[in-house]
Amino acid sequence: MIGIFGTLVTDNMTDSMGIPLEVSTIGFCIVLAITFAIWYASEKTLSIHSIFTVRREIFYWLAILFTFALGTAAGDLMAESLGLGYLITGVIVCAVIASVSVAWKCKLDPVLAFWIVYIMTRPLGASLGDYLSQPQKHGGLGLGATVTSVIFIIAIILTVVFLSVTKRDLIPITATNTTTNTKPFTVFRQVAVVVCVLALASVTGYYWRHTKLLDEANTAVSQASQQGNTSSSQASSYGGTSTSVSQKSPQGGSSTSAVPVSPLGDLSSFIKIEEDTLSLVNAGNLSAANARVDDLEYAWDEAEARLKPMNQTKWTEIDDTIDNVLRELRAVHQDAAACKASLEASLAELK
Repeated sequence: MIGIFGTLVTDNMTDSMGIPLEVSTIGFCIVLAITFAIWYASEKTLSIHSIFTVRREIFYWLAILFTFALGTAAGDLMAESLGLGYLITGVIVCAVIASVSVAWKCKLDPVLAFWIVYIMTRPLGASLGDYLSQPQKHGGLGLGATVTSVIFIIAIILTVVFLSVTKRDLIPITATNTTTNTKPFTVFRQVAVVVCVLALASVTGYYWRHTKLLDEANTAVSQASQQGNTSSSQASSYGGTSTSVSQKSPQGGSSTSAVPVSPLGDLSSFIKIEEDTLSLVNAGNLSAANARVDDLEYAWDEAEARLKPMNQTKWTEIDDTIDNVLRELRAVHQDAAACKASLEASLAELK
């Protein structure tokens, strides 16, 4: 339950409070580091095998809380904000875990290795779960939430049974003593090196991906601007086309102007989904509307990495209206009038 609460904290900070995932990730990194520092200063160890007092229990559960919050923020940042998707995010996390495992075999402090791997398991589990459960049209395998949950439950049961039978998770007393007697200077040096490597890799990867997204956004804005200028020129030269709108002037004449281009480019796919959903709401088919709005959520989340750099203010305004649409359509007691109002407000923002 502590882990679930940590995940919900990050989700609420992102969805309800509008805090960027970059800020959440850095913030939880700092909070987790402070927790570990106070824990070590007080108890002289961070090993989970030494947790047999109330104070160490408190430190442990605080670390778990912030670990899940950090893992959720980092995973969402990679998969959604940076547009890497479920599979690529999972592959990257697996690579980090594998690298730490190799380093542990090469005498990396076991407690340090454990906590790094533990933090990485949160985005790994979320990415793997989403990849298995999401429909194929959304980039997943389409197994569904139920089948995916059953798979994870079976995997957990088999792991517990295997460890119970083989006793592979038991640590000899001599090994425990060796672990707790590791020279502090060596551990601090390893921590410094690992933190620097992870920070350098994270910053470099983020900068590269973010720069690439900005370049794509600038290209899209430039193309949209050129199309808008072309439409305006055609409307002026030929008296209007299918992309222009003719209006009566106050003097009784007619004037022709091009349809304005959205700061986020072509949003017709989102408009189409919301119009379909609105039609279903008007027809009184709220269950079908709820199913259709799933496409809106996925399409919008998938496009976040591409659209947000184009105009963050406009993206945030539209994102707020879409969140309201999802909230109304997924309410326990759906209100058709509220659903319709939220969709109309969102369509107005999109157009």
